[in-house]
Amino acid sequence: MNDTNVKKKIVVAIDGPAASGKSTTARLVAKKLGYLYIDSGAMYRAVTLLALRKNIPTTDFDKVAQLAESAVIQFKMEGGELRTFLNGEDVSQEIRSPEVTKEISPVAANPRVREILVAKQREMGKEGGIVMDGRDITTVVFPDAELKIFMKASAEERARRRVKELAERGIQADFDQVLKEIIRRDEADSTRAHGPLTQAPDAVVIDTTNLSIEEQVERIYKLALEKVQDC
Repeated sequence: MNDTNVKKKIVVAIDGPAASGKSTTARLVAKKLGYLYIDSGAMYRAVTLLALRKNIPTTDFDKVAQLAESAVIQFKMEGGELRTFLNGEDVSQEIRSPEVTKEISPVAANPRVREILVAKQREMGKEGGIVMDGRDITTVVFPDAELKIFMKASAEERARRRVKELAERGIQADFDQVLKEIIRRDEADSTRAHGPLTQAPDAVVIDTTNLSIEEQVERIYKLALEKVQDC
């Protein structure tokens, strides 16, 4: 239930590696605060999907950047669920496919794509009252966010979560292969030249390995209320 006493609209920025629980937690925190949730990762996935559909190699930085520039990416709440729309089409399920996950790293590392999407993200959050998660939200997109969170979990636990998530969508995945992909993704995200995954010095670190979603949400929600009171 939304907290109607929350009047000051702050920016809650959440970073962390793949499958650390960011998206689910961020979505629920936003709902509890009555804020808008923005899934930055979904934006990069949407551009990746667009490239795959048009048979453009994700390593072709110039052409992929052109796709990002022209792409209209929107988020809408429908039936209590956040849906991702690409050029008017609901692609919420398709952007989570293993094919997109496998090809997203070059897109996320594309400096021009990052520049374009960061500008779009900042526009979405310029009035505050948002919760956004990703890899560089606390360090690049919203370095002045009132509340910064860095979520982490063991690679094995993240692989387990990803396999479960895919199974719930009717997609069967091999644990060892998913684990290998997560480790590869961590390396790519942490070492890329533009917008790498790094922990902001003033971020609150939350290890979610042994935390339930409810515990994660409650911890961040309380931190947000504290920040609102301090503003």
